[in-house]
Order: sequence, then C-alpha cells, then structure tokens
Amino acid sequence: MSVERDEDAIRLVGGCGVEDAEPLAVLCRAAPGLPVDLGGAGPLHTAVVQVLLELAPPLRGVPADPFAAAFVVPALERARAARGGAGEV
Repeated sequence: MSVERDEDAIRLVGGCGVEDAEPLAVLCRAAPGLPVDLGGAGPLHTAVVQVLLELAPPLRGVPADPFAAAFVVPALERARAARGGAGEV
C-alpha cells in the first residue's frame, strides 16, 4: 500500500494506484486538516488526484514524478485555494 499515516501527516509513497484512492479518502476524512505529504510519491493515479481535489487536504512535499510535480500539484493547490483552503468532508 502506498498510503501511510503517522502522527503528523498522511504520506503517499511510491506509485499511487487506483487501489490507494479509498484508503486515502478514509484517512483524510478521519483526520481533517492533517497534511498529505507527497514527498515520497511517484506517479499518482487519477482516482488519487480526484480524492485530493475533492477533500482538499493541506499538501506538502513534491512528488518525484515530473508530471505530478509540474502539473498535478499546482492544479491541486489552485483548487484548494479556490475553495478557501478546505474541502468537503
């Protein structure tokens, strides 16, 4: 599994596939406001991106995947800012 939680963040590690979307959503809903650390993430499946768009958790770190770093993270940050910094839970 590519989704892990510790005391200060939810971490995405390695390639995050469709099977990681539901555990990510559960963790984000269980701990609203807990940041999602993308620093260890590789490519992000669109289902994972959709969870991040919908729930809009605070983000930190930059994924190793160049596409995610250049395009996905900025889009997630714009969406979070447009929602006033908090998503639906």
